Amino acid sequence: MARMTGSALVRRAARVRLVGLDVDGVLTDGRLYFGARGEALKAFDVRDGLGIRLLRDAGIDVAVVTGRSSRIVAARARDLGIDKVMQGQRDKRACLQRLLAQAGVSEGECAYMGDDWPDLPVLTAVGLAATVADAPEEVKRRVHWVAPSPGGRGAVRDLARLVLRAQGRFDALLQSALQPAASELAHG
Repeated sequence: MARMTGSALVRRAARVRLVGLDVDGVLTDGRLYFGARGEALKAFDVRDGLGIRLLRDAGIDVAVVTGRSSRIVAARARDLGIDKVMQGQRDKRACLQRLLAQAGVSEGECAYMGDDWPDLPVLTAVGLAATVADAPEEVKRRVHWVAPSPGGRGAVRDLARLVLRAQGRFDALLQSALQPAASELAHG
């Protein structure tokens, strides 16, 4: 698989109906913080959260597929309205295939962003394979697109922008964000 640009990349992104995301190294910077009682802590970027919300607002489903299990991930997914949260998945491709079958979405209509070797079986199967700027070279060589931002620092937002622009939905969402809320006008 070769990295794509231009119209070939836009065609792939235009077909996306579901975006799958790894967590550690994609939604986070990949570092794990441990508290005094052994609890793991993770940091999430709000820009990535807005990217996920924009995808969902455009009718594009979002799923989390991760090899680790964490209450923090479940809480963040709930906060973002993501109901497809698959944790503790050692075989991410089989998990994603089950998820796609349930959603009625083909692999060609799926984008997936992963950052390392455990994601390769999924990345080599989906219609739009994406990774983060700080992924290992062997992963970068096997995806269609590399985000300009590193994991946990806006890479998911970059992917959302790519998909929404390819589908002609970006400008309408931006225009909607520029409109003052009706309640603000009534009270202003």
